[in-house]
Amino acid sequence: MFTDEALDSVSIQSQWRKSQQSAQESRGCQTKAVHRAEAEIQTVSTTITGTQTEPRHQATEQLLQQNHNELESPGLKDFLQRVEDRVIRELVRNAKSHAFDGFQVNWEDHSSLVSCLHRLQHPSAVERGLHVTSVSWSCTGAVIACCGSYFTERSYVCTWNLDRRGLNPKQADLVFDTPTAVTALSCHPNQPALIAVGLYSGEVLVWDTSRTQDPILVQSGMSADSHREPVYQVAWVPLQKKGEFGVLSASSGGRVLLWTLDSDQGRLVLIDAYALVRQQVPHSSCTGSSTVGVTSLALSPWDSDTFLVAPTEGHSVTLRAPAVFSFRPRSGPVHSVHCSPFHRNLFVSAGTDGLAHIHSLLQANPLLSLRVSDSYVFQVQWSPTRPLVFAAATGQGEVQIFDLGRRSLRPAAIIEPGGVGQAATCLAFNCQNHNLLAVGKTDGTVGVWQLSGDLMEQKPRESSQLEQIANQAVG
Repeated sequence: MFTDEALDSVSIQSQWRKSQQSAQESRGCQTKAVHRAEAEIQTVSTTITGTQTEPRHQATEQLLQQNHNELESPGLKDFLQRVEDRVIRELVRNAKSHAFDGFQVNWEDHSSLVSCLHRLQHPSAVERGLHVTSVSWSCTGAVIACCGSYFTERSYVCTWNLDRRGLNPKQADLVFDTPTAVTALSCHPNQPALIAVGLYSGEVLVWDTSRTQDPILVQSGMSADSHREPVYQVAWVPLQKKGEFGVLSASSGGRVLLWTLDSDQGRLVLIDAYALVRQQVPHSSCTGSSTVGVTSLALSPWDSDTFLVAPTEGHSVTLRAPAVFSFRPRSGPVHSVHCSPFHRNLFVSAGTDGLAHIHSLLQANPLLSLRVSDSYVFQVQWSPTRPLVFAAATGQGEVQIFDLGRRSLRPAAIIEPGGVGQAATCLAFNCQNHNLLAVGKTDGTVGVWQLSGDLMEQKPRESSQLEQIANQAVG
């Protein structure tokens, strides 16, 4: 039924392969040859030319003679010959004179000697009418701390960093509340975060401003050995152990206490105490208590064991455990004393009599007295750069800057009050940025003033002039 049959094969050529091969073409591309050429040039020769006028010698003499005859006044030659010897003698005499040694002409306008940079304030303190009682600069010179108080009310301690970008004068960088009035503060001389504080209650604190949650590093507490009256001043004192500082505090109760910091226990440890008794104050009118209150103290930069205290009775006493010398009584309490940083025996004091007295530690009577104000003088301080310059804050609101090197005893510059009845209660020179002066006032504001170079740059022979003042003898 089925049989095998052989058939021829059938092939079909691929049209796709053939179409692809026909679409392929060879192409080529090449850039044209780049032609390069080198060329140079050089000057072959140089030429220098010049010209000069050369008038004839004879013509020049005739011209000078003609001008001489025209300018010479009748009798001028005879007058010059007559006074020549006298003028020469005076010129030689002036060349040997020292009357104007160190004199420098000041072309600055008097008002430009000081200028206000910032007027700092804490709104709550201003609203409550708190007075600025103390100002202090940090050891870096960038941060200023101030305290405001009004008797026993709660008060504040505020700090501003003047180098901070976007400084807000009406908003402090840090604000610390205190349960009672702050009467004194002092920044640490080496550690910018530490501030010693004295309270109206008699307590002494040290704050660490880097600890925002709990800034109190150590505190004295209230005990039988601590102050029981308002602390009027606190200061950092170098201790015998190298690199360590203690806190010296003075109160209206007459006690001057030296504390050391025990940060582990969180307390100030009393290591030394002084009391100003009535027998150490000549002509004392104090009755009842055996001690005399202290309103101010000043450390000697030359001797860490010596410091000055100002009793409430208007004296100044040198304390060297115990007191070794007393100065002439004043007509009222002394508010401020400050030792000269340029002479070991000189200090300045001021108080309710409106005078600033320059004293020597070697004699009871003042070397020099200057009328500063018809009102109180709350603080005086020597300039850190000018041996003959000091500033005084007055109850009239002015801050007067005196230069003892001037012939006149009138102020070299005056910082005018910002308003009527606003006393200047405190001031502080900046020991790093020497041209800055901070002034605290009773309206709760702190002014930062820039001083000119004339008030800050030491003049020639200024130290020798200070030595001459110190060597004056008062009968």
